[in-house]
Amino acid sequence: MQATISQLTQIQLFVALDPKELEQLQPHTHIQHYQRETIVLHEGDILPQKLHILISGILQVQKSATTGKETILRTLRNGDIFAAPALFGDAKAPATVIAMEDCQVLTLSKANLLDTIQQSPEVALRILMVFNQRLQRLHTMVHGLVSERAVVRLAQLLQYSVWQHGTDITDVGEQLRIKLPYYQMARSIGITYEECARLMKKLEAIVQYDRGGKIVILNQDELEILAAGDIDLNQ
Repeated sequence: MQATISQLTQIQLFVALDPKELEQLQPHTHIQHYQRETIVLHEGDILPQKLHILISGILQVQKSATTGKETILRTLRNGDIFAAPALFGDAKAPATVIAMEDCQVLTLSKANLLDTIQQSPEVALRILMVFNQRLQRLHTMVHGLVSERAVVRLAQLLQYSVWQHGTDITDVGEQLRIKLPYYQMARSIGITYEECARLMKKLEAIVQYDRGGKIVILNQDELEILAAGDIDLNQ
């Protein structure tokens, strides 16, 4: 199934394309549907040389250690690129990608992507921006795992989720548009489920957590200070 022009206009990567360019691009696109809990990619899979973009739903990227421990690397939102090695690397999936709800993934062959870049070089710049943001996020994650306290890493994860997925204003604060259950937060920052629950209890004046992972930021300023490491909750 091809993407519609309307769907293509919603993808940030293609905002620089004019209507004629979008019409030329459309026949080369393909949309694949994945049901909730379906594995989209297995770590180590050989990938086709295609651009992969999530256009609806939520995907989770996770990696397994030799011990069997799984770490959640990131959660993808609409418009996010994934499976980059298919275009620029060894064509092996670096992590496992799982559909957290029903999803639609758009693919475009490398050859057609290069044709698009020739017509509109800004597309290449947008791809570079995406990977630059991803590298910065990876740097922050690695630094946090090595040197930051768990509560600081948790606050940084919440801040990142606000930036990546957005919030809706409620009577009590800003509610995340994505659910973050304890197990997911714990696996994202390298702590146990029990420690995550304990830390969230300590943060109840800053963050409200409801069963199932519904999170409301009660005090954005305090969360920012905590993420910077400037609050000691043990005092």
